[in-house]
Amino acid sequence: MTAILVCGVDEAGRGPLCGAVYAAAVILDPARPIEGLNDSKQLSAQRREELAALIRTNALAWSIAQASVEEIDRLNILNATMLAMQRAVEALTPAAQSALIDGNRCPALSIPAQAIVEGDALEPAISAASILAKTARDAEMEQLDAQYPGYGLAQHKGYGTAAHLAALQTLGVTPIHRGSFSPVYALLSADEQAKQDAYKAEQKSQRQKHRSSASQRNQPKIKAESRHQVAVPSTLDLDF
Repeated sequence: MTAILVCGVDEAGRGPLCGAVYAAAVILDPARPIEGLNDSKQLSAQRREELAALIRTNALAWSIAQASVEEIDRLNILNATMLAMQRAVEALTPAAQSALIDGNRCPALSIPAQAIVEGDALEPAISAASILAKTARDAEMEQLDAQYPGYGLAQHKGYGTAAHLAALQTLGVTPIHRGSFSPVYALLSADEQAKQDAYKAEQKSQRQKHRSSASQRNQPKIKAESRHQVAVPSTLDLDF
């Protein structure tokens, strides 16, 4: 019987104030095990790079995807993360038949998926994905540090450290900063704040539509009785 191809999926970069959010998906090869896989946060930078090279060489399939700063602001960071995960899984060749997702929720996928809290420390395939996502995002921060000097991106990788916040106050907001994140939003121009407010209003509208749709789907179906009608008083205020 042919083994089912299961991929591990994890993200990197949900918390920082700037840069894309990354996700990776990995299908490990049982014939070529990789020793030392673990949650990327528990590994040194050098060890992550060593393991990332082994994963790229030994895995049956791997992919790295991202959601941009614009998508983070427009969709919110949670939905952008789910989008990056979806892209990573869909880019795998050969395709995965099942997915293990780090965290407590799964992106919309065409294959069965299971969310595992702290999965990056429990499932080797998720550990591998966490390593690829982390090293790819760290590499981008190194590049952006050269492009936007003075913010210290190579050191703090975009997180909201005291040094980063001080640099934002002194140097201002750049195109790579996430305007939807409060410390950045507070420094935006009125026009840019209005743009972020419009994004938030649209997100709220989408959530309300989703809740309304879900509520209607969950409404118990009432069988119509022949020759009987139910009259609804005209004074009754129905709020759907």
